[in-house]
Amino acid sequence: MGSPGRFQMQGGAAGGDPTSCTFCAMRDSPDLLAENSLAFALPDAFPVSPGHALILPRRHVADYFDLTAEEKAALWELVDRVREQMLGGGGPAGFNIGVNVGAAAGQTVFHVHVHLIPRYAGDRDDPRGGVRWVLPDRARYWEGD
Repeated sequence: MGSPGRFQMQGGAAGGDPTSCTFCAMRDSPDLLAENSLAFALPDAFPVSPGHALILPRRHVADYFDLTAEEKAALWELVDRVREQMLGGGGPAGFNIGVNVGAAAGQTVFHVHVHLIPRYAGDRDDPRGGVRWVLPDRARYWEGD
């Protein structure tokens, strides 16, 4: 799928031109994992674990909070469907689900996408804290101040 730079800043900070959006161009990809009338799912081009998937709205929108209620429901329907597909193969022991909204949160492709990241027993020595590790100095909440 190319180098990581290919995906950086696609669509621009405010959503930009959908004709130049990498994700918009993939709406009809033969690699789709699942789809419905408002959303589609595909394998992440740079997976952090085997099976890492992205679930995206068909409409080009940069910010998750700008989606309609129907689009949000369509995304979460596909999160569930793709999770079921993953579990059917003997699957993962857990999942992380995440959405980066805005550059400060790490969003680099400005087309909404939900990460569904399968987790496997032993893939980290200590998985406690899960998504809290996006801010490592605050991840170990169980150790106190």
